[in-house]
Amino acid sequence: MKVRKGKVVVFSLLVIAILATVGLTTQQVIKNLTLGLDLQGGFEVLYEAKPLDKGQKITPQVLASAAGALQKRIDVLGVSEPEITVEGKDRIRVQLAGVTDPKKARKILGKPAVLTFRAPDGKKILMRGTDLAEGGAKQDYDQNGRPAVMVKFKDKEKFAKYTREYVGQPMPIYLDDQQLSAPVIQEPILNGEASITGNFKAEEAKQLAELLNAGSLPVKLKELQSYAVDASLGKASLQDSLIAGLYAVGFIFLFMIGYYRLPGLIAVVTLVAYSYLVLLTFSLLHVTLTLPGIAAFILGIGMAVDANIIMYERVKEEMRIGKSIPVAVKSGSKRSFLTIFDANITTIIAAAVLFYFGTAGVRGFSVSLIVSVLVSFLTAVALSRILMNQLLKANVLKNPGWFGVKEDEIGEL
Repeated sequence: MKVRKGKVVVFSLLVIAILATVGLTTQQVIKNLTLGLDLQGGFEVLYEAKPLDKGQKITPQVLASAAGALQKRIDVLGVSEPEITVEGKDRIRVQLAGVTDPKKARKILGKPAVLTFRAPDGKKILMRGTDLAEGGAKQDYDQNGRPAVMVKFKDKEKFAKYTREYVGQPMPIYLDDQQLSAPVIQEPILNGEASITGNFKAEEAKQLAELLNAGSLPVKLKELQSYAVDASLGKASLQDSLIAGLYAVGFIFLFMIGYYRLPGLIAVVTLVAYSYLVLLTFSLLHVTLTLPGIAAFILGIGMAVDANIIMYERVKEEMRIGKSIPVAVKSGSKRSFLTIFDANITTIIAAAVLFYFGTAGVRGFSVSLIVSVLVSFLTAVALSRILMNQLLKANVLKNPGWFGVKEDEIGEL
């Protein structure tokens, strides 16, 4: 049969387009990846939530509120894309990639920051920080030029009632169990605004205002464990992981081409496409890439190779029993599909279970694995068959040796 050059051109253009896209845009895709704290350095802490008041129950709603308050506090630190995960019935894990001052982070995250306005005896609580208007705290200065925090209440009538009741007496202001000041009420405050003064530095007053605006934590947080990863250590981990991954991929490429010949070359092209598409998906979905995630990514390469091997071995079996190359490719591809599909589905189910029951690191691994398996199925099955069919239609696949099958291995049909 005559070689159809048009199909050869289509095959060549597809391969060139894939390789050109990967070569020209991979650097930008990698640049946009979100790296976890184990790759870029940072701080992680695991908290146990305890009741703030006697009789309080730690419910999923309370934990969600605490996680929301922590999110606002993290905004004070200026950290982008933090990972806050509720684990079990009373655990909250916080991962802050890029944080260089763990001591400051720990102080801001775990500090209850419960503001209370109390009766003159300092015991009876009249109003709390939760009575503040949204964004109602700001750093200011008093009449003597000393740093202070101005606060504005939601219910000015309620505040006016108490200031009217205790005219001429102090109204102590506490942050947690520490008295900040005890201003004497000279006259009723009718506009719902007050000034908190104390021995503040300007930066301390600003931070206090930010914490108050972030909201009080609805629970007490007990630190169970924490660790910090130096940025240089994270960079070294990333480099080591990439080098190991490149060695693994290089050996896979050599094996596929050496053993499967032309189909192996097609598999290499699809693996390049797979690697690119996984990284692109991570970038577009803002998946935080961690060391376990890189492990899942490389495991996905193994899944993609496995799918190619299953298909090519089926094709070789069909050729050995005497079928022509086009028939063998069609039959082998069809017979291998269900096996590949079942293997991918079981892996996805296992990864989903890990995600549901696992902690932050395990969840990162499972998400990366699910994405990798889905993309590997797309490239190893769909793209590989598209490229192979183009060569079949071009009538260039005439020699069984291109599939790694010797003439003396072929029987009669």
